[in-house]
Amino acid sequence: MSRAFVREDAPDATPQLPDLPISPHPNHVTPAGLAQLQARLAATQERLAQLRARPDRLDRLPEAAAERDIRYLTSRIASAIVLDPASQPLDRVAFGAHVTVQDEAGRNTVYVIVGEDEADAARRHIAPQSPLAQALIGARVGDLVDWPRPAGTVTLEVIAIRYLADQIPAKGAG
Repeated sequence: MSRAFVREDAPDATPQLPDLPISPHPNHVTPAGLAQLQARLAATQERLAQLRARPDRLDRLPEAAAERDIRYLTSRIASAIVLDPASQPLDRVAFGAHVTVQDEAGRNTVYVIVGEDEADAARRHIAPQSPLAQALIGARVGDLVDWPRPAGTVTLEVIAIRYLADQIPAKGAG
């Protein structure tokens, strides 16, 4: 039958959205990151229930988007590899580290290496696959690392490495 004869505004016509892309990299997360994913999933499931309870459900696109997001979050939680920052080597930069670096102008900046779903450039939370994280991983205090950027390579000195307990959610959270 031709698509011309199908009513897409019928109550049972739910649009299908393509799945969100899943990273090919291992899904490393901090314990706090896993708790964030679980909270996002619960909030999205609640939103979907609210959308389905609407009396006027002619626009099914928000429901399809919520269903797509639930598939994504469920997949990310199922593939999560939790790496506890407290178990990382204290003398080297590794996953979960808060790394203080100093640039060539003498400015100090703190970056945190977290899972891809936790990454947030505005907060300086970077994914392990990012060029900066790749430059920092394995470095020790006092090491100089080269950060390749489109505007040119920047040399940074590792000033401090910390693994904070507040990255780990309290027992029972998440």
